[in-house]
Amino acid sequence: MKNNIFLLVKKFVIESFTNSNKVGSIDHLKRTVYWVKFLYPKASEELLVAAISHDIVRAFETPEYIDQFKNMKNRFTNSKYLKVHQDTSAKIMEEFLTTNNINKKIISTITELIKKHEVGGDIYQNILKDADSLSFFETSNKKFINMVKEGKESKEKVKEKFDWMYNRITSKKAQKIALSLYTKSIKNLN
Repeated sequence: MKNNIFLLVKKFVIESFTNSNKVGSIDHLKRTVYWVKFLYPKASEELLVAAISHDIVRAFETPEYIDQFKNMKNRFTNSKYLKVHQDTSAKIMEEFLTTNNINKKIISTITELIKKHEVGGDIYQNILKDADSLSFFETSNKKFINMVKEGKESKEKVKEKFDWMYNRITSKKAQKIALSLYTKSIKNLN
């Protein structure tokens, strides 16, 4: 049974992002899994499932979903946005896992991890959050830098996002790895 749920979810995630033409997010999710394993080699299947699917809402974003955040000062770091992002991703995964007859306890563990992947909480939620930040600096920072170059976002908002993604890291090990990635991101932003 080990890894069966992970493989099922990974297939769902890849298909969802491919169908939505947002394939760039797939690399971020795969690298989040990599960093979870790096930071915590004994990671459970539930933690790996949460890592591969924590941003699943991005594959299903509608204009209505996005519009509810358009007047926020900086949605990238806004606590209301982050909560909706986490909760909606968790709900999508709960529905998918339930439809596939996954044990309710396993579903609960996965959804609780996803519901805290932006802010952390317990040791496993913090591992996921830290892995998410490391992956962000590897795979997503260029997207944000391009948003500034294209005039779609201000340099200040993107710097605030970079600062937030770095400063939220809990473990010293992850902070040490992220520092050079963060520094390079800031340099490329300027």
